[in-house]
Formats: sequence, structure tokens, C-alpha cells
Amino acid sequence: MITGKNYIGNHLSAKGDKTYKTFNPKLNLDNETTFYEASEKEIEEAVTLASEAFKVFRNISGSKKAQFLNAIADEILALDDTLIQTYISETGLPKGRAKGERGRTIGQLRAFAELVSDGSWVEATIDTADPDRTPIPKQDIRKMLVPLGPVVVFGASNFPLAYATAGGDTAAAFAAGCPVIVKSHPMHAGTGELVASAIQKAAQKTGMPNGIFSNLNSAGIEVGIQLVKHPKIKAVGFTGSIHGGRALFDLAAQRPEPIPVFAEMGSVNPVILLPKAAKNKGATLAKTYANSITLGAGQFCTNPGLILGIKGEALDNFIEILSAEIIKIEPSCMLHPNIIGNYERNKANVLQQNGLNLTTEYEGNIMINHARQTVTTVEGKTFLENTTLHQEVFGPFSMVVQCENAQQLEQIISNLEGQLTGTILAENEEASAYNSVIEALKNRVGRVIFNGVPTGVEVCPAMLHGGPYPASTDSRFTAVGIHSIKRWVRPFSYQSWPNNLLPNELKNENPLGISRLVNGKYTDQKI
Repeated sequence: MITGKNYIGNHLSAKGDKTYKTFNPKLNLDNETTFYEASEKEIEEAVTLASEAFKVFRNISGSKKAQFLNAIADEILALDDTLIQTYISETGLPKGRAKGERGRTIGQLRAFAELVSDGSWVEATIDTADPDRTPIPKQDIRKMLVPLGPVVVFGASNFPLAYATAGGDTAAAFAAGCPVIVKSHPMHAGTGELVASAIQKAAQKTGMPNGIFSNLNSAGIEVGIQLVKHPKIKAVGFTGSIHGGRALFDLAAQRPEPIPVFAEMGSVNPVILLPKAAKNKGATLAKTYANSITLGAGQFCTNPGLILGIKGEALDNFIEILSAEIIKIEPSCMLHPNIIGNYERNKANVLQQNGLNLTTEYEGNIMINHARQTVTTVEGKTFLENTTLHQEVFGPFSMVVQCENAQQLEQIISNLEGQLTGTILAENEEASAYNSVIEALKNRVGRVIFNGVPTGVEVCPAMLHGGPYPASTDSRFTAVGIHSIKRWVRPFSYQSWPNNLLPNELKNENPLGISRLVNGKYTDQKI
């Protein structure tokens, strides 16, 4: 049952005087539940509880954390169709997408459970003492990763499950040993509350400390600002716009004690179409990209918003087929009137730029809150001179840049802002001839795809979901996969400590049986 209240630790609370409702974009009307925005008192209580919970949670064993994470997954599954129908009513997305995203969320939780069950992720490093070393005896020094403290996670608008309440940021923070306060996204607060109830049930069943998790409602920015500024908060996770992510980053940097903000933000995900590929398989690629651009109404951070090619008959044919194929696809519902409003405004701003050509736009009748997919073209020189054309249009929109030659193609790539992904569409033997283009692309992105589409982010250890700013605020980290745990930890060393007082990860006996770097060699043996 959805109450519209905030979870402050393990109890529900509604002390605030600001209320709002979520919106069904397909029906174009408000959903029933009234949600109560968290008050200053509730925020303070949630942070205090999290800070106290951290004193216990940071020392809880990996096996206990694994039980907690798996229990969350079980409780989410137990919500069954209630969760799916709430998700649909708050997003306008189809049932298949809801179930797919739930599956991804479950998979992430279980992957982190497996990670902490093993325990080797803490990167235990041991350099034993050598009292006979001259001229100075060597001290015993041991290092491992330890949790930062209470983390604030901002739910994303476009992934109400996988990047929200129990999504990747939250799962990684729990795995690291950090309590989490979620600032629920107002567009899917009902979905968020249901998942929050699952987390609380899991916490109680597995004996986790009260305050390990809170879920706060907010229709505006005030709750988020108060959380980021609170001195007991030690890190922030965010998925959303460049404007929102940068605002949080700046706010956190201005604190007396600055804290890290790991924000995954905007990206146009450039696609490089090389000449031979355009000639030999341009028609197939055009059809593939028509589907990729319109997938989920283009509401993915990896949507291919920019296609770069070298002028010629092959590129002309690709543009023609892409334009014909994309308007055959029925438009999809966007997540909220505000999102489609931003899409239309950003698209209109781009379309009024000099030198931009509208190649095609869906012209049939569309339902309310559905987006018209659009393809545009522009000359390489014009694109270089006008950085407005470089900005993301979040939705089913893509721009084809027609470059004069490989040199201009490389120049354009080098002048792009940081991106999450870059794609090379090429024949195998052709790629080596464009090595400088590929190297330029690698310098601007976090992931390079060969002959594929950027949409679709596999959750696996090798995945890097991040990139140079503004794709993310720190390109050294991923927001997807088990290695995303490293955002919520810091290295910590013990020097000359008695063996019995060391954490199990660093004891001579290696009671956990984990892999450790001991005197420069990896081993799972005791010392």
C-alpha cells in the first residue's frame, strides 16, 4: 500500500505541509496518492539515524550484507504486479519495460551480494615488517578499502527502478557499508515508496540497524539542497541533467568539508559512420539506428544523438534511409509533460540555428505526451562554429554531421564535450586506416562500441558507465557494475597494529580466505 509518507528509518512520517501527486502521462491526469514532502525536522532525523547506523553498519560482515542485499531483491519480487502497475501508471512505459528494469535491479542487488560474500573487493594489501632492514627498520603496514559514511542518492527520472530507490547507486553503497538516504524522484514517488518498503522489510528481517535507509519525498529542490549541505552526509550519487548534477557538485564543493558527488549527466553519444561501412551496409545501419534513436522515446542517457560521417553518396543514402525508416515507427509516450516540454523546447532551439536542415519529423497524429522523432543534418564547418548544436536534446532526436574529410571529422570529435559512449561503424579493415579518428574518440568517451548501438548498458564488471566531464563528474569511476562500489569507499592503512586488533581482512590467518596482495604477490594463503 502506498501511503505518500516518508520513510525515516523504519517508520513512516508525514510532518511536512507541502504535498504533490505523481502523473500518468498516458492518461494525462494525476495519480491518486498525495505525497508529503519531507520537512526540515524529518531530514535532520533521517541524517542523524543514518549517522548512528553507520557506526554499526560499517563493521557488519560481508556475509551479513549479502543477506541484506538478497533480501531486498526478494522483497522487491514479492511486490509483484503492484509494483509493475504503479511503475506503468507513473511513467507511461510498457509492462515489458517495467519487468525488464525490475530484473536488472534484482540482478544488480544479487551481483553486489556475491561481491561482498567473497570479500576480496576490499583490496587488502599487506607489507609485513622487517626489523632487520638497514638503515631503517621496516614497519608493518596494512591497507584496505573502508566505507565513506552516509550517502545521499538522487533517483533518476528515466529509470524508476534501476537508477532509483534500490538501484545501482544504493546497492553499491549498501555493499560498501554506507547507509543510504534516497531523495525520491517526484515523477515516480509511488514506485519509490513501494521499493522503500521492500528495503525496510529486508533490513528488519536481516537485523540491520535502524537508519540504514530512509526515503524522502520532494517535489522541488529544497530537500536535496539540505541533504547535500548536511555535515553528516559524506557522498552523493546523482543521475540526471548537466544542470542538476553540476548544481549539486558545486554545492558539495562549497561545504566546509567538501564531499564527492558522483553524477552521471548529459551525453549525445557520437556515432562515427566510416565510408566503406556506409557504402556496404548503410541501409541496414540506418534501420538499426532508426530503432535505437526512438527506443523508449529516446529517454536514455546513451541515446545516439549525434552521427558523424564523411560527405559522399554513401552518407547521403544513409541519411535518406534513416529519415524514411524513423517515421515508420510509432511515437512513444514520454515520462512526464515536463520532459516532453523540455524536449520540444530544446529541439526548437536547435532547429532555429543557422545552417541546420530538418531532414524528417514524424508528421502523423500523435497522442498526448508522445514525442515526434526528428532527424536533422548540418555541415561540419557549421557544427564546429556553433556549440549550441553540440548540446543534448533528450528524446528521439538525432543530428547527422556531414564532414568534409577525415581531418575535419577528427577535429569535430576533439572539440566535443565528454561523453558516455562513442561508436565506430566500420568495416574491419577500414578501422585501422582511421586510427587517429578512433584515438580522438577514445579521448572524449568512457566506452567505445564497434558496429553496434550505444543504447543498452550491460551490467557486468567490465562495463564503464561514465566518461569525461560532463558525462560524469569523475571519469575514473563507473556508475554501473560491481566496480561502482569504489565510489563509496576510501583506502585506509593500519601501521604496526597487533594482529588480534586488525579487521579480519588484514589478519595474518586470513580467516575470510580472500585474495590479498602480500609483500607484492597476490595470495589467499595465511601469513
